[in-house]
Amino acid sequence: MVAIVGASGSGKSTLLSLLAGIDAPTAGRARVEEWDLLAMTRADRVRYRRHTVGFVRQQTARNLVPYLTARQVVDLPMTLARVPRRQRRARAEALLESVGVAHCADRRPAQMSGGEQMRVAICVALANQPHVLLADEPTGELDTETSAEVFAALRTVNSDLGVTVVIVTHDPDVSGQVKRTVAIRDGRTSSEVLRRTTTAADGGSEVIAEEYAVMDRAGRVQVPKEYREALELTRRVRLALEPDHVTMRPDRNGDE
Repeated sequence: MVAIVGASGSGKSTLLSLLAGIDAPTAGRARVEEWDLLAMTRADRVRYRRHTVGFVRQQTARNLVPYLTARQVVDLPMTLARVPRRQRRARAEALLESVGVAHCADRRPAQMSGGEQMRVAICVALANQPHVLLADEPTGELDTETSAEVFAALRTVNSDLGVTVVIVTHDPDVSGQVKRTVAIRDGRTSSEVLRRTTTAADGGSEVIAEEYAVMDRAGRVQVPKEYREALELTRRVRLALEPDHVTMRPDRNGDE
């Protein structure tokens, strides 16, 4: 379960659209399982979007169909994939039950809350059993309590169904609950936070978060803003090579 964070315009949603097969990359490398996203034909892209990835948009209205019930809209992707009717019904009911919206099976979007709509949208994205679920700001339009319900549904998808979940979010409460958070600045991955659970001194469990900077092929590293401000790092910094690490200090003389 991975969160992608960054300022507006940094490239988060563009990255998600590329991984979802909605937009086609024109350079670089992009791979999901055995798929090379730069080499796919139009038919490949249809198969990829139908069976490998599921996509959930921030705007719930774009995920659902106004005149279809929850059961019918979850059934729709399976119908397009020519799944037998009995399997479609069983799959739809199981998905709605797994994220806590079985009671919405015969309701249309206008009869559901925002959180219920988003959880039904997650079921639609999972209908054809994709291996990866991509969610673009799934809690962006929801209040705190409802956001927690949606995030709990995503955790269920990850832990119980074994689906990789990639979330674009501005919500620090969401990004703080995943094992890996990737920060994007100016179109590049700049840092990652990896979280692990360990045993505390009192015998309980605690979560340890470690932040890593991402180095590109030219050796460039983006130092997080809060680090730069804390040490007053400006245009030029002083580097020193130690036996097992590199130190970075403000260049006071250069500033003068």
